[in-house]
Amino acid sequence: MEVLGIDIGSYGIKGCIVDTEKGEIISERKSTSPLDDTTPHKILAQMHQIVSKEFKWDGPVGCAFPAPVNNGIVLSAKRINDSWIDANAEQLFSGITDNDFSVINDTDATGLAEIHFGAGQHEEGVTIVLTVGTGIGSSVFLDGKLVPNTELGLLEIQGITIEERASNKSRKEEGIRQKTWAKRLQFVLEHLEQIFHPNLFILGGQLSRKADKTFPFIKVNTAFKAASFLNDASIVGAAMVASQKGNILYNR
Repeated sequence: MEVLGIDIGSYGIKGCIVDTEKGEIISERKSTSPLDDTTPHKILAQMHQIVSKEFKWDGPVGCAFPAPVNNGIVLSAKRINDSWIDANAEQLFSGITDNDFSVINDTDATGLAEIHFGAGQHEEGVTIVLTVGTGIGSSVFLDGKLVPNTELGLLEIQGITIEERASNKSRKEEGIRQKTWAKRLQFVLEHLEQIFHPNLFILGGQLSRKADKTFPFIKVNTAFKAASFLNDASIVGAAMVASQKGNILYNR
């Protein structure tokens, strides 16, 4: 099934058409300008631009959203304007584009793509997916089934959140070397090991593009892999959710 997958991030809104049976992107990527303003009316205007004008799309759309979402309702807004809280994103996006939307947390979408088609295929037990970029997003799976809307990047360790300690944004702002960054990530992974005792970590986002420079310095007991889809996983995962009307969240 062909579905338009959309990802909303600080860089803007980007989208591709996805073959959801193969987990493959089958179109060129199109994107808007960076989102300096994330209020609903600004994002809705850009969503209309990319879906209706750029793709001229008529069909199901899956959207990876930078906040926890339940049945289309935005639950909190740590990484987006707080006027989104309690808004029905699915209804708003459907109304502005005349398409049927399915909206899911962006890192949950990333995890679904990795579990079904990427680094997490056939994995049993607990798998934790971390997207390490401007912030640190998370998704958690038990035997391939999603535990939705986790926000492990907001956990505090010794008074500092995980994403303040180890995100790519923090690395750039502090000017730290790759080896030092890797040791910070190791500290985070060790803390998560003590809480969740996972079978596998999948590390994505901008970190997955630098795996050869950071992974050799990370020493933890749990196996870890780079995300297979790099920065495209959220688009693929969101499209998968739209193709199955949310059933994929609970069935591997």
